[in-house]
Amino acid sequence: MDLRNIAIIAHVDHGKTTLVDCLLQQAGTFREGQKVAERAMDSGDIERERGITILAKCTSLVWKDTRLNIVDTPGHADFGGEVERILSMVDGVVVLVDAAEGPMPQTKFVLGKALALGLKPIVVINKTDRPDARPFDVQNEVFDLMAALGANEEQLDFPTLFASAKQGWAAAEPTGPHENMNPLLDLVVSDVRAPNVEAGEPLRLLVTILSYDPYLGRILTGRIQSGSIKANQDVKSIDREGNPVESSRVTRLLAFRGLERVPVEEAQAGDIVAVAGLGKTSVADTICDLAETRPIAATPVDPPTLAMTFSINDSPLAGQEGDKVTSRMIAARLEREAEGNVAIRIGKTQSGSEFEVAGRGELQISVLIETMRREGFELAVSRPRVLFKEDPETGKRMEPIEEVVIDVDDEFSGSVVEKLSQRRADLVEIRPSGGGKQRLVFHAPTRALIGYHSEFLTDTRGTGIMNRLFHEYAPHKGSIADRHSGVLVSIGQGSTVAFALWNLEDRGRLFLGAGEQVYAGMVIGEHSRGNDLEVNPLKAKNLTNTRASGKDEAVTLTTPIRFSLEEAIAYIADDELVEVTPKAFRLRKRQLDAVDRKRTARQKATTE
Repeated sequence: MDLRNIAIIAHVDHGKTTLVDCLLQQAGTFREGQKVAERAMDSGDIERERGITILAKCTSLVWKDTRLNIVDTPGHADFGGEVERILSMVDGVVVLVDAAEGPMPQTKFVLGKALALGLKPIVVINKTDRPDARPFDVQNEVFDLMAALGANEEQLDFPTLFASAKQGWAAAEPTGPHENMNPLLDLVVSDVRAPNVEAGEPLRLLVTILSYDPYLGRILTGRIQSGSIKANQDVKSIDREGNPVESSRVTRLLAFRGLERVPVEEAQAGDIVAVAGLGKTSVADTICDLAETRPIAATPVDPPTLAMTFSINDSPLAGQEGDKVTSRMIAARLEREAEGNVAIRIGKTQSGSEFEVAGRGELQISVLIETMRREGFELAVSRPRVLFKEDPETGKRMEPIEEVVIDVDDEFSGSVVEKLSQRRADLVEIRPSGGGKQRLVFHAPTRALIGYHSEFLTDTRGTGIMNRLFHEYAPHKGSIADRHSGVLVSIGQGSTVAFALWNLEDRGRLFLGAGEQVYAGMVIGEHSRGNDLEVNPLKAKNLTNTRASGKDEAVTLTTPIRFSLEEAIAYIADDELVEVTPKAFRLRKRQLDAVDRKRTARQKATTE
């Protein structure tokens, strides 16, 4: 049977997963009457809750005697490491572009990687049924983008289809016919080249995805470059330099059939398979014949730009909600994550109980924290900080700069430009994007964008859309104003009292309600002024024997602010931590003792 390996790449929310669902449905992967969940490829709990794809996943369908292996990729730039690895496994890409929004930052990022590898794209302009769709303008924008990214003549001669994945049709023209997805499937078969394999050579397979199964253990997914692989075959693995990693036996060989991984006895060169039985082999290693010594070249992944410190939870409430609380458990879990996720780096600090986790962005690291929290971990995390570089020629400090693309209503554009200018961002482009909206493009330092998103949503009344993508390292742009307000810090441990909180409402905004557990050094609210204020949220009303009218007994509290994990991480200052447990997020001072905090502040003031 003929083979075609393709990846579907696009910006977030442009319809990749919906398109895969539609292709599987129409290719007859599901039996008639079978109940299939919407966004069937997003199998993780966090993926379903957030409506985003986090991990790249493989699926397969048969169309006119040709097997199509399809890889669904994430759309967020934070998970770009997944996409970079996947592209070495496929022979063609379907570039999905929203008919209204046009090419966005992530489209540019993944398309640049695909073109550099020599892959010929098929452009699908999705959501052409939208009332604000502008399909032909978007087609021209995609062409201009490819030309700017250095595409060759063959790549620029790309076929274009207009589609609506939600309605289940694709056509050569926006006007139709609006029947099914057959034109796209036919185009993939005719336009994407068959896998480029090394005929007559021994087995070589490059590992691109690492996952875990409770029954099979570590599962390694990749494309067979040459030779064939059988179940129970003795194989070895080598790293990028050709050094041996381990020798083992393939306990289970799995092929992708629809949404399932099905055991098979043998697989040939060009096919994408999953292998179980290797305990040390990781991403970018080569599984090969016992006599083979040549590794397959792996594409280097862009380096991380942000880092956070993970440490054990040492608060007075530690160990009450989670069952994985030791530094050894946290270290083992982080090492396992770094093994499968090549975009994350784990480093140890001088303290044995702290670990430095570096990644592409706040979203990527917060998803890791959320996953660990659900697994029963308790930990304390610091404010994100950017990773600086030193210019080898001048010796000056360099910082990461991001390209920020913002779609915002005309009335809010002035406020956005003003706020980002204060954060040392440079306005590169401003143009109308249709529907009374402006498209603003900035080059802004990464550290300036930490914590800005919530402020951005407030300024735009929740209507603005902001997308970020790493641009380059540039000379340090100087100091940037941090959080303007101080915080309210508890001085005692116990359960909060409504009467005390009611009296504190004049001092600022509260983060918790009555009857919640607090401890000394825990942040319970935002101070209305610039300094931190120590308060007592435990003080109850003194009762007397004197009769009262009862008017002052009914205390009505303002609804407290509840942070999500990302908001909490973005809000904290350098001297604060977020305590993460399976049941709660708490903000706290790094040093819980007030005397220690004052001593550290004095030492910092003298050194400055």
